[in-house]
Amino acid sequence: MRFLAVDDEPMALKDIVDALREAVPGCEVAAFSKVSETLEYVRYAAVDAAFLDIELGHSTGLVLAKDLKDIQPDIHIIFVTSFQQYAYEAIQLHATGYLMKPALTADILRELTFLYGSRAVQKRIQVQTFGGFQVFVDGIPLVFSRAKSKELLAYLVKRHGNAVTTPQACALLWEDNPYNRKQKNYYQVVLLDLRMTLSRAGIEDIIVHSRNSLAVDITRFDCDSYQFLDGDPRAVNSYHHDYLCDYSWAEDMTGLFEKN
Repeated sequence: MRFLAVDDEPMALKDIVDALREAVPGCEVAAFSKVSETLEYVRYAAVDAAFLDIELGHSTGLVLAKDLKDIQPDIHIIFVTSFQQYAYEAIQLHATGYLMKPALTADILRELTFLYGSRAVQKRIQVQTFGGFQVFVDGIPLVFSRAKSKELLAYLVKRHGNAVTTPQACALLWEDNPYNRKQKNYYQVVLLDLRMTLSRAGIEDIIVHSRNSLAVDITRFDCDSYQFLDGDPRAVNSYHHDYLCDYSWAEDMTGLFEKN
């Protein structure tokens, strides 16, 4: 999720940014103290919700809210202010929320949960399948020591929680090479490396093991392609014909994304 925070007081701006990042780990927060810079930003970047102070020097958050709505009609406006008397004007502008300073993390989380339900809180693990496969934990990209370990995880994500057997995984990773003891041993090395990589990041439980097969627990992470298939507009807009573009075995999914 991407949020906008606007306040002409530096400490107040820092407070709202910190509260947002605590409420929604891994979110993007664009912070501004000037109206002109704010408007320039939203002309080029989609924003889910804007948290605005009402008194902004020579302008007001009420005027800014109207301008933001003109540029991005679907943006949610939440006022964060010390002044109760503006509540009526905020309602007239169809503001989503009205918080009194200081806005606590719990206050922000309540507003976002009202807006988005459980999706307001992003999971610690974000999986990117559009524009190259990557995994982020608390916003930090996961580093894989072996390309095959990364490819195996990418394939498990593509399987959307369906189990993959050892022969299936070997056939994918080494294509037409014979399935023999040597290949099985190498697969165990790759699997161990993947487990260690996930364990170091504290997310080893995204892999579900059973006899001779494994899968990912799709409840443990957010994934752009899963969200695309759920109809999430932001995920749909992020697709540019580049689903798992590093792997030829993912090409069979292209038609599914194209028709949507």
